[in-house]
Formats: sequence, structure tokens, C-alpha cells
Amino acid sequence: MATVQISSSISEADPKDRPVVIVGQVRNLKKVSWDSVQGKLSPRVSAETFNQAVSSLHPSPTDSCSLWLKNATLAALPREASRHNTPSRAHALTKLVRSCVSGCSEECILVVCEKSDVFASACAVSRAFPHFSRKSSASQRRKIVVEFLVIDGVKEKTISESEAKCLQAAADAVRLTAKIVDTPCNDMNTDDFLNEIKTVGSQVGITPVIIRGEELKELGFGGIYGVGQAAEHPPALAVLSHKPAGATQTVAWVGKGIVYDTGGLSIKGKTAMPGMKRDCGGAAAVLGAFYAAVHQGFQDNLHAVFCLAENAVGPRATRPDDIHKLYSGRTVEINNTDAEGRLVLGDGVAYASKDLQADIIVDVATLTGAQGISVGKYHAAILSNNEQWEQACVTAGQKSGDLVHPLPYCPELHFSEFNSAVADSKNSVADRNNAQSSCAGLFIGSHLGFDWPGVWLHVDMAAPAHVGERATGYGVALLLALFGRASETALLQAVSPLGPVQDQQGDGVGGNAHKKRKLV
Repeated sequence: MATVQISSSISEADPKDRPVVIVGQVRNLKKVSWDSVQGKLSPRVSAETFNQAVSSLHPSPTDSCSLWLKNATLAALPREASRHNTPSRAHALTKLVRSCVSGCSEECILVVCEKSDVFASACAVSRAFPHFSRKSSASQRRKIVVEFLVIDGVKEKTISESEAKCLQAAADAVRLTAKIVDTPCNDMNTDDFLNEIKTVGSQVGITPVIIRGEELKELGFGGIYGVGQAAEHPPALAVLSHKPAGATQTVAWVGKGIVYDTGGLSIKGKTAMPGMKRDCGGAAAVLGAFYAAVHQGFQDNLHAVFCLAENAVGPRATRPDDIHKLYSGRTVEINNTDAEGRLVLGDGVAYASKDLQADIIVDVATLTGAQGISVGKYHAAILSNNEQWEQACVTAGQKSGDLVHPLPYCPELHFSEFNSAVADSKNSVADRNNAQSSCAGLFIGSHLGFDWPGVWLHVDMAAPAHVGERATGYGVALLLALFGRASETALLQAVSPLGPVQDQQGDGVGGNAHKKRKLV
């Protein structure tokens, strides 16, 4: 198991004792002076060897060159990034770092990049070192030190101590999220997830509100209760609330936390069910992002709402044809018990609106298999009732490395897919060939109402939640960047859709404290 430490300085060590990977785009590597890296490579590598190695790099799409055995490696990121990619080349960076490290007990990753790519790069490197493992062989404890050489014009500089602390919080949050998603349900049931929420709460001085089991039914949370009623460990709605002085508005992040999804009585097949431990990815992302956001000084009211359940099979399981009344008051005829995420999130967003009085609601979920078909494996699909926030989310995705792409928002054309003769709606579409991911998001939005005056953003991240058999911690960097303007930290403000704060008086603070803080 590895620990990842973000450093604000450029350390010196013989690569024989501490291996090093120097990674960046070729155009940035060419600007690195020998003096900046000599302490990491001497006496094993000369200035001439380093400069020749830089000149020899021809990434297609990536490239690497051994400077000294496996202990000193120079690696190049892709030259090009298209308009729907992230300029940081975050996905390539994770793969490149993973392939170039030597596996020693302590190693250094030196990332050479522009200032605008520092945040995304730190999150990308952290993804290369998963936290969770249950291998019986004794695993070596490793220490990964991540350092940055920032190219500013023709000059090179390091990051500040405050920036390193911000990046450390983000990296820890990404790895926490990935750990939860990687952990199987026998170790991460609803009880265990609640313990993770309590742990994060204790770290930031917040006690969660928890509604569980039969109390959910009594209070009208028919979606969460109906999905989780057959499981050994009862379902729950949990809320972490951060309410700072001077807040100008209320934000709610609502996460889908299905700790395992068998599909219920509409049961998944033997090849579709493995991997369904990852169906809590949205709630895990919200937890990680909440920790980092509060740790770095979130200036508005922020609520993290966790909709936790195990979609199990048993005598008490919800049946197709059952009708549940959700917290919004809307009734839902169940025609597919494997369309459960939208049911728990319907309760979650309604609670955020009715009880928390949220102005901005973002729900995050591994919602549909169709998401990957719609926008691919690297982008999440987003749906919003607000065009400005839709575009801002795309920008935040490019700045953070957690890419997104919009889905059609058109309830007047698509929501009729849920028509029911006996309830307000069904929970699954009539025609699976008609904008399936958009429709699934619209179901969630319907429990706010399509005329709801606030901002609603839906993030379906089913595909980018994992690469192969490993979780990515997707969603943490996206939320931190999207709401960067609400942070006290300059680095998060800089990666926000609006960029760094230039005029505090015009930002809903200081003399205009009564105004809502402008986020996008």
C-alpha cells in the first residue's frame, strides 16, 4: 500500500536510493534547466545525457526513456489534446506514471507542467496508486513523493506550501473515494459506509444526520426504503452539513450510494453483476469532495447528502408492479427494479430542496450503462436545467481532468417515456433507444419539478468511475473545480469556471456580502 505525499519543494536524492520519474509535455521538458533536476539525477545521470534524452522523446501518444536503469526515467505526455480533452492530459499521466514507477519503497514523481495544469496533474498522479487491497501476500509499504516544477514562461518555479496543502487534500480525497468504490460489499455495506461518513465528519468537526431503516418509511422516503428494504443492512439517508458564517447561498451534493446492485428481482446476469460494488461511486465522490472542500475553507453552506442502500434479492424485495411514494410526494410504479439509483436520488434531491432549502443541487451517480455508450469511457454525462451551469461544468471538467459532456435536456420530448396508467410515473423508460441516459436524469429532476427555480445538475459517471478493475476516484476533482469560487483557497479558485478571483467586491463578498457569491 502506498502513501502519496505532495511536496512544495524539489528534493535531492541519488536515484540509486530513491528512484525518480520526471514527466511532462515535451515542450515543457525542453524548458527544464539541468540545475533544476541535477539534485535528483546526480551522480548517475549527466547534464548531457539528460538533454539528449529530452531531445529523443517522440510521444505517440506517449514516450519514455530510461536515464539510469529503472531508477531514473524521463516520460513524455501526448503532444496534442483536442477541444473535448483536458489540457493536462490527465488520463495519459495516470497511465504513464503507473507504467514508469519502479516499485521501490520510496519514489519521487516530478511533474513538469504549467500552473493551470497543477491541480489536474496532482489528482491524476494520485489515481495511479490505489489504496485498497486484500492480497494475502505481505504488501510493501511505499511512499510516493510528488513534486512540481512549474513552467512560467521561460522560468521554472515550485508550488507554494499552501498550494501543496490544497493538492494534498484533493489527492487524499480522490484516493478515499477510490478506496470506498474498490471495497466489496462484505466490507462496505451500508453500516460501513456510514462509518466512513462519520470518520470524515469527525475530521472536519461535523456530526452527520442519519435516517435509517423503518424511520425512512415513516418519514416518506419511499425510494431509498423501497430499494434497500430486502437487505440485511438497512438503507439510510445521511447528511453532512457545513454552515460557515458569511455564507451567501446553499449548495447540496447528492450522491447515489448503492453499496451493491444485484438488480433486485429484475436480476442482473452472471456477467453483468460482477463490479456492482462500484454502484456507490457517486456517494463516495461526494464524501471525498466534501472532505477536501471543507478542509480548504468552503465559504457557502454545503450539504453532502448520501442515499445509501443495497439492492438485494429477498422475500421483502420490491416487486415489479409495486408502487412507491417518494419524498417529493410523487408516486412511482416500478417496472424495473434494476433502475434503482434514480429512486434513491429522487428522495435525495427532494430532501435537499424541501428540508435543506438548497439553491444549487448537484446529484452524482453511476446511474446508467448507457452513459458510456452516450459519451464514452472518459467523460461523464451531464444534464442540467441551467445552460450556464452546463457549460461551466464542461469547463470545470477540462480544468480538473474529470471530463464531462452534456446530454440533451428536453423533458417535453423525453419524459413521456415514464407514463404510467396507475401512478405519476414509472421508474424505467418504455423505449430504451430514446435518449436513455437523458431520461434517467429527467426522472431524478422530476422530483424537484421541471419548474423548480434553483439550479439542478445531474452527473452520470458510470463509465469513468473505473478503469478496468480499479476505481478512479472520479468526481472529487470535478466538484472541487466546479465550486472553486466558493473556496478560500486560491488554487481552487483558479481552476473554477470563472478562474481566479480578481475583484472581491464584485464576488458577493466584502461590501456585497448580501448578494449570492458568483460561482459560474
